[in-house]
Amino acid sequence: MTNQIRNPGFAGDTGEFAHLSEADIRGSAYVGERPKDGGHPSVAGTLPSMIAEKRPEAPLFVGPYAERVEKILTRYVDRQAALLPLLHLAQEVRGYLSPETMAEVAERLALPPAYVRSVATFYTMYNLQPVGKYLVQVCTNISCHLCGGQDVFHAFLQQTGTEPGMISADGRFTVMEVECLGACGFPTVVQINEKFYENVTVADVPTILAQLT
Repeated sequence: MTNQIRNPGFAGDTGEFAHLSEADIRGSAYVGERPKDGGHPSVAGTLPSMIAEKRPEAPLFVGPYAERVEKILTRYVDRQAALLPLLHLAQEVRGYLSPETMAEVAERLALPPAYVRSVATFYTMYNLQPVGKYLVQVCTNISCHLCGGQDVFHAFLQQTGTEPGMISADGRFTVMEVECLGACGFPTVVQINEKFYENVTVADVPTILAQLT
């Protein structure tokens, strides 16, 4: 039986921050784009790796992205340690990591291509094949499962007319089932590209999809 108890997710305004709305607290009112050059070096390696604009044939390490690479490299004594951030960057640009893309990352870091491929294939956060404009990841781990995660997952598949991991006919959606998205207090959690949606129910699915342009 599905547990219908839901965490409201927002406890209200407190203390000196009483003037802030829930959107302010969560950051959902944020409008803008994170800089492609990575901004400050301390955060250059942590930017989202999945955005709506995907260019599979685009060069990887040119323009602002070349600047971001240099910022990332300043964070590590050993270049091998920069592998995950550079794979994130490559996925941000191209949408997925093809064998050719992994070879380019290997060359940039002077690492064996086989080693880069072994890392990229180990982590499920890297896409090894093309995905739709919007990558919909639905958590079905224990907390989300108990709160209807499987039903939400199948609702996204039905609403987008696709199968798990496949690209919808219009090229807009890929829906995937994932383990934990790290927000177990607010099930069911859904991540679409770089944005989190919390406390998602089957009834919310059409509204969420309609918000995606």
